[in-house]
Amino acid sequence: MSIDGYGDGMTSKTSDLTPIAVNPADLAAPSGYSHGTLSGNTLYLGGQTALDADMQIVEGGIVEQFRQAFSNVLTTLRAAGGVPEDLVSITIYLTDIPDYQAHGREIGQVWRELAGPVYPAMAGIGTTGLWQTEAMVEILGVAVIPDERLVRSAT
Repeated sequence: MSIDGYGDGMTSKTSDLTPIAVNPADLAAPSGYSHGTLSGNTLYLGGQTALDADMQIVEGGIVEQFRQAFSNVLTTLRAAGGVPEDLVSITIYLTDIPDYQAHGREIGQVWRELAGPVYPAMAGIGTTGLWQTEAMVEILGVAVIPDERLVRSAT
C-alpha cells in the first residue's frame, strides 16, 4: 500500500493542503487565532471555551459551560460542511476533574443532545487554569470531512 492509502499512487480528490481559516460569523470574531483551520479534508478545531456571542463565559457551572464550549466547536465544524460524525478526536481541558466527573451523566446527555451517539477518540486533561479565568472547560478537536460536504471558502 502506498503512503496515500490508495495503493495505486493516486491521491484523494481534495489535494489542496493550503490552510484555510474557518471563522463562523455566529462566533465572536477571533483576534490572533482562528476558530478552525482546514487543510485538505482535515479540520483542526481550535480550543473553545464557554464564550457566548457577547464574549462572556456562560454561567451555570460545568454542564452549561460544556454545552456552550461544545456548541462552539460544532458551529465551526458545520461552517466547514462537517457534522458530528466527522469528528475523529476531541480533547477536553478541565480545571476541576472531580466536578466534571460528578456531572458526567449530565454532560453525557448534553453530548448526545448535540452530537448524537458519536464518540470519537477523546482525552480529558486536568489543568490549573485556562485563558479566561472563569472558564472551567476548553474543547478542541479534529474532524475529517468528506469531499461531497466540504466547504473550502475562507470565512
